Amino acid sequence: MFKILSNDLGDVYVDPEVVETIAGMAAVSCYGLVGMVPKNFTSGIVSVLGVDSLRKGVKFQYSEEGSVIDVYVIMAYGTKIQEIAHNVMDKVIYVLNSEAGLQVAKVNVNVMGIKYVP
Repeated sequence: MFKILSNDLGDVYVDPEVVETIAGMAAVSCYGLVGMVPKNFTSGIVSVLGVDSLRKGVKFQYSEEGSVIDVYVIMAYGTKIQEIAHNVMDKVIYVLNSEAGLQVAKVNVNVMGIKYVP
């Protein structure tokens, strides 16, 4: 747990899993994303995660300078990877700033695959 807010009434602590879930939900709401993949997958088989496991496709690191978020995604075939990745970055930063009050220093989008979606 880490502290995101402190005032005369007390402190607010957030578990990293909460941040990972919020970031995962923000990412998959972006157009062009098919899904998330586990952040620690080592085999050549890529499994797309369902909604229940969104946080498994997100890696969160907290520091005093700001948080670093890594998202591991699969994009739809025929989409512009650079534009979608930029949209994911913007959305994750916006949602974490507005919903969790968390300062985000960097969002890294790791495209782990492309899937054809008819």
